Amino acid sequence: MTFPFQFDFFGEKVYYHFIFETLAFFIGVRLYYYHKKGITDTISDINRLWIMLGSMVGALVGSRVLAMLENPSEIANQTLLTFYQNKTVAGGFLGGLFGVELFKKFIGVKTASGDIYVIPIIVALFIGRIGCFSMGIAEPTYGIETTFFTGMNLGDGKLRHPVALYEMTYMILLLLIFRKIKNVNLINGDRFKLFMVLYFLYRFSVEFIKPYQPLFLHLSSIQWSAIFIFVYYYRFILRLFNYAK
Repeated sequence: MTFPFQFDFFGEKVYYHFIFETLAFFIGVRLYYYHKKGITDTISDINRLWIMLGSMVGALVGSRVLAMLENPSEIANQTLLTFYQNKTVAGGFLGGLFGVELFKKFIGVKTASGDIYVIPIIVALFIGRIGCFSMGIAEPTYGIETTFFTGMNLGDGKLRHPVALYEMTYMILLLLIFRKIKNVNLINGDRFKLFMVLYFLYRFSVEFIKPYQPLFLHLSSIQWSAIFIFVYYYRFILRLFNYAK
């Protein structure tokens, strides 16, 4: 395999990453509408649109801010172009969470709204990470060098952890978990909280096998965002532990 994966389009080199990123968004949206047909939604269509707008605006900003903080030494050299071009999914989730809560306060919606998005998000993440994997070391979704059997040459001749493949495997695991609890009677909003906690638990852990720059106390910006999520959902996490007992 030669990274990054690309193909010729009328004489121009096009990366497969763009194809999978677009496909992830399209399939994620279609899955959302498919799942929406099978439920009685207590939130009106117009309010759903406001909530989706809040998530998109928040994700747009959050993904760029957290990506900027991933490289603290380069913050002073940031331009508007580099700020916009760099992004991270973890920051998108964090910013999207803030955006949704802000817009829900604005429109007066107090009902939890995230459960319906869980499966579409998981599937979209899986597809999107195919694109990330196709970029090799040209995108910061690769791991440090390793002698572990999963080590791969991602384009620089070194055996590295294929972090994008790890996340794709984790998404399959999450999909199986959420399919398993599909008919379990949970409190509204708990599925989304469970997804966020499990996803950020993975992101916190996988940072240790990525060539990250520490932001504070030897932890990266993504690890600090994970800690924020754990604190934000601490009541839910305590309920999980009590339920496990």
